[in-house]
Amino acid sequence: MSHQHFIIHKPYGYLSQFVYELKRKKRLLGELYPFPEGTMAIGRLDEDSEGLLLLTTDGMMSEIVRSKKVEKEYYVQVDGVIHQEAVEQLQKGVEIGFNGKKYITKPCKAFLIHEVPAFGYRGKKIRDERHGPTSWVSITINEGKFRQVRKMTACVGFPTLRLVRVRVGNVRLNDLQAGEVIEVADFQIENK
Repeated sequence: MSHQHFIIHKPYGYLSQFVYELKRKKRLLGELYPFPEGTMAIGRLDEDSEGLLLLTTDGMMSEIVRSKKVEKEYYVQVDGVIHQEAVEQLQKGVEIGFNGKKYITKPCKAFLIHEVPAFGYRGKKIRDERHGPTSWVSITINEGKFRQVRKMTACVGFPTLRLVRVRVGNVRLNDLQAGEVIEVADFQIENK
């Protein structure tokens, strides 16, 4: 059986799933493209997050991409002007809550982004300059606890305002526009 693989730019406000059985109406991935039956998202981006999402009909490919050997990079807009000391805390690992317990995140790559990334319109305004400055940081992790990056930036005093995944392994978002879907032969994910 041949499998199909897709790279999408998940827009803000969509769930990383195809079925949602609770009463509230939610926007789902199936509204973006006529995906074949059996397509699954590899990992998740929460409803408020955007960016690179890989989809496949191959469960084995999903396991490979979700492994801790594959880096996931995020560009994060934070409340306030993040400083190098906070970035260094992120790099070393910070204590967050996970499943009602304290958890120290693994060391990660993090650096300041000095130019505002050109992601375009988000679909919901974040806020304006009256509420103070914002800044951007890149965070690359190999784990994926629930809302981990958001919890990490809050822990160092800079809550996340916008979160965009820009890379999974060697697959990059590049200039893919929000809601755009590309079918690919495979992901050719390189492990660390």
